Amino acid sequence: MLRMRLARHGRRKRPYYRLVVAESSKPRDGRFHEILGQYDPLAENAALEVQAERVAYWLSKGAQPSDTVHRLLAKQGLMEPLVAKPRSKKADAKRAAAAESGA
Repeated sequence: MLRMRLARHGRRKRPYYRLVVAESSKPRDGRFHEILGQYDPLAENAALEVQAERVAYWLSKGAQPSDTVHRLLAKQGLMEPLVAKPRSKKADAKRAAAAESGA
């Protein structure tokens, strides 16, 4: 399965990422099909620089973005943001009971 994910580059304690399309079975920094953009999280304006038309192409071919890439693309307006799933009443009751017994 094709994944859109971040491949780490740069030096120690100074990460720099490339947005790549790669097979999900390949290592993080292994072989990839195409570089789609770059991301420097330590820059003052830590924005994703991306080739929007190529991202749209790979999404149409079935490439799945990782959670981090999905969040970054949503900030750019290229994808819909992830929606949090509502918690069940049973899970809420269990958390409340655990909080009462622990407090």
